[in-house]
Amino acid sequence: MNFVEELRWRGMLHDIMPGTEELLNKGMVSGYIGFDPTADSLHVGSLAQIMTMIHFQRAGHKPFALVGGATGMVGDPSGKSAERNLLSEDALQHNLAGIRGQLEKFLDFDCGANSARMVNNYDWFKDFSFLNFIRDVGKHITVNYMMAKDSVKNRIGGDTGMSFTEFSYQLVQGYDFYYLWKHHNCALQMGGSDQWGNIVTGTELIRRKDAGEAFAITTQLIKKADGTKFGKTEGGNIWLDPEKTSSYKFYQFWLNTSDEDAKTYVRIFTLFDRETIESLEADQDAAPHLRTLQKALAKDITIRVHGEAEYEKAIKSSEFLFGNTGIEFLNELNDAEVLALFEGVPNFNISLNDLANGIAAVDLLAASTSVFPSKGEAKKMIAGGGVAVNKVKINTADDVYNKDVLINGKYLVAQKGKKNYFLIIAE
Repeated sequence: MNFVEELRWRGMLHDIMPGTEELLNKGMVSGYIGFDPTADSLHVGSLAQIMTMIHFQRAGHKPFALVGGATGMVGDPSGKSAERNLLSEDALQHNLAGIRGQLEKFLDFDCGANSARMVNNYDWFKDFSFLNFIRDVGKHITVNYMMAKDSVKNRIGGDTGMSFTEFSYQLVQGYDFYYLWKHHNCALQMGGSDQWGNIVTGTELIRRKDAGEAFAITTQLIKKADGTKFGKTEGGNIWLDPEKTSSYKFYQFWLNTSDEDAKTYVRIFTLFDRETIESLEADQDAAPHLRTLQKALAKDITIRVHGEAEYEKAIKSSEFLFGNTGIEFLNELNDAEVLALFEGVPNFNISLNDLANGIAAVDLLAASTSVFPSKGEAKKMIAGGGVAVNKVKINTADDVYNKDVLINGKYLVAQKGKKNYFLIIAE
C-alpha cells in the first residue's frame, strides 16, 4: 500500500514537501501527528488525523501520536481569533489519560517494528528552562520568519492582537519535531492544512540546528458542502466519548449527512476500498431515498468508535423513535442515554408522589404536565384513539397510571399520534 497515493484517491492530501513521497517509498518511516489535550475526549474533528495515522501504519510505517501536555499549556493560535484559557497540569493529565485510551482503539501498539507509540511533549519540556530554550532553540529561527506565518499575521492584524505566549507556540511545536527527529528518528510530521506553518518551522529548525532533513504532509480540512463547520451540531461538538455524545446521537450525526457530504466522508472516515465505495455510490445514485451511503458510513464509524453492541443500541434507538421497537428497550439504557435519545423532545418533570395513589390520564397529560393545553383537548384526542403512554394506547381519559408503569423507575413516554413524543420524568 502506497501511503501518499492512498491519501490522494481518498481526497485527503493537501500539501506535501518535495522528497516526502520518495522517502516513504524507500522503507519504513517514523512520523507523528500532534493531538490537542484541551478536553478529556477527542471529537469527530480529530478523526481525519486519526485516519491519516491508520493509513500510515497500514502502509508499513511507524506512527507516533504526540499528546501535547506542554503545548496544551500554551495554546495553538492557528485558526483562532482569540487566546484560549490555559489549563492546569492536573486538568491536562486527566485529559491525556482520556485521549490515550481513545487512540488505543484505532492504532496497533503491539505489532512489531511499526507498532504505534504515544509520547507526551511535557516529558521533554518540563525541565527545559526558559533561558535554555531561547538560547538553544530561539536563536535558530528569526522573528521575520515567524511573522511571515499566516497564523501570526492574521492575529496581529486583528482586533485582539497576540500574546508572546501564542507567538512562541510555533517554536515550541518546532522543537517537538526536532526532539522526535533527534531521539526517535521521526522524519515526518503530518497534520491538517492549518498546521503547515508550524510543521515547516520544525523542518527549518532541524535544518538550521543540526543540518538535518525532515519532511511534511498536510491533509485537507474537512468542510461541509453547505459551508457550515464539520463536527458541530446545535448541541455542540460530536465527541468520541459515549458519555459526552451517546452512540445514538453519534450514529445519527453520520446518518443525517447530505448525499454530497456522504460521498466525501465515506472516503475519509472509513477503510472501505475504492471498489466498495464506488459500488455504494452507484447504489446511492440509483435510489437516493434509501440512503445506502449514509447507512454504510454511519455503521462503519460507529462500530469502530463505539463497538458492535453500541451500534446495535443506536439502531434500536432509531427504530424505537420510528415505532418499530417496544418500550421495554428503554430498560436497556442508562439515564444519560435516555435523555440523549429524547434530546429536543419536550419533557416535563412530575413528582413521584403524584403517582403514589395513581393519576388519571387526563390529569397526567393536561394538569401535571402540558402535553395538552387543556383537559378538553386531551379528552377529545384520547377518545379518538390518538394518544399513548409507553406505546400503549390510552383507552379512556380516566385510565390510571402509577409508579408501576415507570420505565427504569423514572420515565413515562407520551405520544400524540405516531411521531410527537413527550418525555415525563418522575422524581
